[in-house]
Amino acid sequence: MRLPWAVLLLALLTARYLHWRVTATLNLETPLATALSLLLLGAELWLLGHGFLQLLFSLAPEGNSRTRIRQAARAFRQQIDSNGADLPRVDVLVPSYGEPLEVVERCLNGCRALAYPHCAVWLLDDSGRPEMAALAQRLGCHYRSRQQRSHAKAGNLNHVLPELTGALVAVFDADVVPLPGFLERTAGLFSDARVGLVQTPQTYMNADPVIRNLGLERWLLPDEESFYRWIEPVRQRLGAVVCAGTSFVVRRQALLAVGGFETGTPSEDLATGIRLTAAGWESLFVEEKLSAGLAPLTIAALARQRCRWASGTLQTLRTGANPLRIPGLNPLQRLAFLEGILHWLNVLPQLVLLLMPLSLGVLGVAPLRMSGEGLITMALPLVTAQLLLSRWLSGHSRTALMPELYRWVVLVPLTWAVLTTLLGRPLPFQVTPKQLPSDRSSSPELRLQIPMLGLLSLQLVALLNLVPLLRDMAQIGLPPVSTGTLAVSLGGALLNGLLLLAGLRCCRDRARTSATPWLAWTAAVRINGEPAQLEAISEDGLELSLDALPAADAWGPGCALDLEFGDNLPWPVRLEARSGSRLGCSWVSLGASQRRHLQRMLYRRNGQWPTRRAPAEPLALAAAFLRLWRPMPAEDWFRRSLMPVLSSN
Repeated sequence: MRLPWAVLLLALLTARYLHWRVTATLNLETPLATALSLLLLGAELWLLGHGFLQLLFSLAPEGNSRTRIRQAARAFRQQIDSNGADLPRVDVLVPSYGEPLEVVERCLNGCRALAYPHCAVWLLDDSGRPEMAALAQRLGCHYRSRQQRSHAKAGNLNHVLPELTGALVAVFDADVVPLPGFLERTAGLFSDARVGLVQTPQTYMNADPVIRNLGLERWLLPDEESFYRWIEPVRQRLGAVVCAGTSFVVRRQALLAVGGFETGTPSEDLATGIRLTAAGWESLFVEEKLSAGLAPLTIAALARQRCRWASGTLQTLRTGANPLRIPGLNPLQRLAFLEGILHWLNVLPQLVLLLMPLSLGVLGVAPLRMSGEGLITMALPLVTAQLLLSRWLSGHSRTALMPELYRWVVLVPLTWAVLTTLLGRPLPFQVTPKQLPSDRSSSPELRLQIPMLGLLSLQLVALLNLVPLLRDMAQIGLPPVSTGTLAVSLGGALLNGLLLLAGLRCCRDRARTSATPWLAWTAAVRINGEPAQLEAISEDGLELSLDALPAADAWGPGCALDLEFGDNLPWPVRLEARSGSRLGCSWVSLGASQRRHLQRMLYRRNGQWPTRRAPAEPLALAAAFLRLWRPMPAEDWFRRSLMPVLSSN
């Protein structure tokens, strides 16, 4: 719960700071100084206003949504047990475009395993591959492809709508695996005739490139966590839940009433959700991780994904789903949806703040006049409050500084995507790749690194020019600029330089040989009768630690072993690597039933995806700083990127 006193405290500190900035810090001596000073103030006003608007939204009363969702799920579970014949039919749609066969198969197996008696699974293949048609036939799924592939994902989904007969439609991206209880927890909410959409959180079974390339699996939560644990619950209070494009259920009648999925923007999810809300349908958000997908596999893929999100979201303003013009929304809903769209413009003032130290350090023009006393008494209290309260206000889903790594990595390409979209030249739709590039070596992503190297060079020039001013102040006590201005410029250049270094480090993908996600897993097992502890597992193999060190000649690489765990089935494995008592093994000749059991255990156990708290920021910052100077080894045995999972229900 976000208490009003925290919002009030931040409001008072912000108002005090802005009054001081406007009345005491502007540099209006020359036209250039005036322009830079007002530009910097405008950037601060935009970012502070955006952040404060989110805090104001959090003051909306919670209502009874959470209780209502729990009660509906409980009643629906009883209905399934007592009389499943009366349950609404659900069509499960899996749109696909070029994903690897094994990724799609994993998703379809999860959809077929949904604990629900009346659902049909549809594979909507926009790549028209024969192997996909064969996969759908083998698994008992409907298969559809189309000749004219217009309007990307929205067109793919709309193409099959006339054939559907179910009352509800569930949508999963082809890399997402739902838990068996997904429909049990969501479909019952549609017993209320007002409900048109139910959205659930997205979570990932692998670490995204920012986390993985710096080895921060323990210290940094994915950037999307704050959206699903903070933004979406707040939007629910305002009646403005955002449709996220996957892991949601929609009433078919409602979807047809608004003309199907929006085709005027690549962000068909957001625009369709706005249309449903404006048409009077209620959208709900279930705060439970009921599915998991794949995060982008490379830093280039992550940048492409974010640019597509930004461009597609801003294009919503050019469609009939523009929250300012579409009839049917109340003022708070309009404001909430508009804030969600315009937040992508934050990259522009963020770029201004990044370049601010260059004004004094390169141009020799102070963009503000700030005394040391003003810096301590006016600016420092606001910054301190933001740093201390950020983790708590976001429901422990993020801290203040660590998530900035994402912003610095994609700042330049994202700025370009935003500007071109505003100028009427939006980016074309591009699917986020779900397979590794052919070159899997650890190499820098130059398209991202070159702009950051340029910005870093400018920050270093600024630092070199600012240091003599600091020396003059120490020697004669008469710096040519105020103490506060010099401190802010120096501190900004130093902080920006460190963040740019971290961003550059994130742009070198760790080498690996497989995109298969590995999970951190703790369980007691036996291998060739010897007790051991399981440490990590995947569809490729597992890593474990023996309780006692075996004889070297009895446990050599390549030897066949038998593993016993779970239901004690014999699991044949081959020893691939050994380090002391630690063994790395690959699966050998698993039968169809064993492979299905393995996938069920890895991806389809209800409640298996944990809700973690963001670690304390000082410790996380220290871990990130140490990793900046230590090359990350290629991902291999005993050097896995592991995501946490609850290893037992």
